[in-house]
Amino acid sequence: MKRIVAGLSVLLAVIVMAGCAMQKEPASARPDESLVNTYWKLTSLDNAPVTVVPNQREPHFVLHADPARVMGSTGCNRMTGNYRVEEAKLLFSALATTRMACKQGAQTEQRFLDVLNATDEWRVEGEHLTLLGAQHQVLARFKAVYLQ
Repeated sequence: MKRIVAGLSVLLAVIVMAGCAMQKEPASARPDESLVNTYWKLTSLDNAPVTVVPNQREPHFVLHADPARVMGSTGCNRMTGNYRVEEAKLLFSALATTRMACKQGAQTEQRFLDVLNATDEWRVEGEHLTLLGAQHQVLARFKAVYLQ
């Protein structure tokens, strides 16, 4: 009986040590968000942070699946259009906005639309989306926002 208990104790110790030796995923690591049906808040354009103008919407977009439509805000005006995903390629087309005048944010709005039209590739890492140009340069960065 003592041999069985001793043998089980050794086996249990080996299992516990093997479990401790296994590398665990950090608690902060998150699975990649979906490109489609996620609210993507614009955080930087041309590697410069984007600030939200008080009393205006934050620049963002959502890619809806069926039909393949993009909807969002430039920070001043609402935006809509089409998109197409082909593996790592992301192409926007027929982008249109409302025509409201805003006291601030016009430069951000125009650059945001220019970036969407210049987008060639995309990459999602965790809760961050990066849009890249034809030369693989970073055009814009976004963060997934969880709506309640």
